[in-house]
Amino acid sequence: MTAAETPVPLLAPAEPPKAVQEASRALRTFGTGQLRESGVADIEIDDAAERRLRLKVDLRLCTIAGILCSLNLLDSGIISSAAVTSLPDDLGLTGNRFSIAIFIFTISSIAFQLPSTLAVRTFGPRLWFSFITFAFGVITLSTAFIQTWQQMIALRVLLGASMSGIYPGLTYLISTWYPRREQQTRFAFLQMGEVIILATGGIVNFGLNQLNGSGGITGWRYMFLVQGLISIVIGLATYFWMVDFPDNAQNSFWFLTPAEQELALARINADRKDVEVQGFAWTKVFIHAGDPKIYGFAVMFFLLNIVSTSLSYFLPSILQAGLGFSENQAILLNAPPYYYAVIPVLLSSIVGDKCRVRGPVIIFNCITLIIGFSLLGFAKQDAVRYLGTFLATGAYVSNWAALSAYQVSRWSPLYPLDISREHKLPN
Repeated sequence: MTAAETPVPLLAPAEPPKAVQEASRALRTFGTGQLRESGVADIEIDDAAERRLRLKVDLRLCTIAGILCSLNLLDSGIISSAAVTSLPDDLGLTGNRFSIAIFIFTISSIAFQLPSTLAVRTFGPRLWFSFITFAFGVITLSTAFIQTWQQMIALRVLLGASMSGIYPGLTYLISTWYPRREQQTRFAFLQMGEVIILATGGIVNFGLNQLNGSGGITGWRYMFLVQGLISIVIGLATYFWMVDFPDNAQNSFWFLTPAEQELALARINADRKDVEVQGFAWTKVFIHAGDPKIYGFAVMFFLLNIVSTSLSYFLPSILQAGLGFSENQAILLNAPPYYYAVIPVLLSSIVGDKCRVRGPVIIFNCITLIIGFSLLGFAKQDAVRYLGTFLATGAYVSNWAALSAYQVSRWSPLYPLDISREHKLPN
């Protein structure tokens, strides 16, 4: 029996469990006669207690989620910075081989996303995220020692598989902890951590490139070596830092009290009534294949990923070849647009959650993105073209948060029920 199938004491429909009774005494807002059929207490949620719980989850979950999600962009940051160094010549990445290395990574990531995301519930977030992060670090570290472009292609396949479950898995986990009205801001926290680390990684790559030739090692190898070691350490720390799902929060290290766990469950139950976890079955996974909204979201994420890939992998090359900056200048100037992206992703997400809208926010970001790419592609002045990278980067990062919140709002994250039929959702 998997963790998803194991009955949790907090969800038992019979006599209220000890955790519920303790929560009752702590919050003084409900008693043993106030349990719903689902076994989750019908709590009159205390605002102060809810704020404390939300802050606790933010500090514990959103911080590590932002760090782990940065791995999605850390790889692109390393390889895009390395692309303007001696890496293409050293490995024979001539012609379309560099693009093939990126393409094969994407294919591998797509192929393993579903099983890796399902593994989050099967093995638990702490164990699974720790394992795939550690694997990502080992593969990144190994890239520092490759000698041919074929070896790079092989490692790119393994790298795509290892990190395939990080973003969708964390999106899934975050959606189980927060009501829909709070989710876009939390996805913004995730994106903020991601882009801040990416931008800082660009500066680190600049510094590591200055070691070019030291100890007989080229600068790009130092990039993979150092950041691979950092990822390995993060992977080990993830096992203790990451939290489990709300119904299994007691398995997390030094996290919630029984009263806080029951309040967390009650918040989700009040929002969408999907606290109780059903057993896994493939039919429950593939039932969504008949929902046309799935394909609409797939198209939107596909288009967004085109933008994300073009900027995160090729911006230093554009700055060097298109705008005439030197190797080190291109690496350094890759960072500011991502630091700037923190502002629009946070502001647009706060607006989306406060006003409970998603569509208008997404449309606004799309318009900004079009303006940014138009400036980058067609402006005559280099300063204006560089300004376009700020607008485009801020817009696409903002839409990752908005689209993620919009998508999880349309389906219950714990079992396949189209909740839009029962609850009013954001537009």
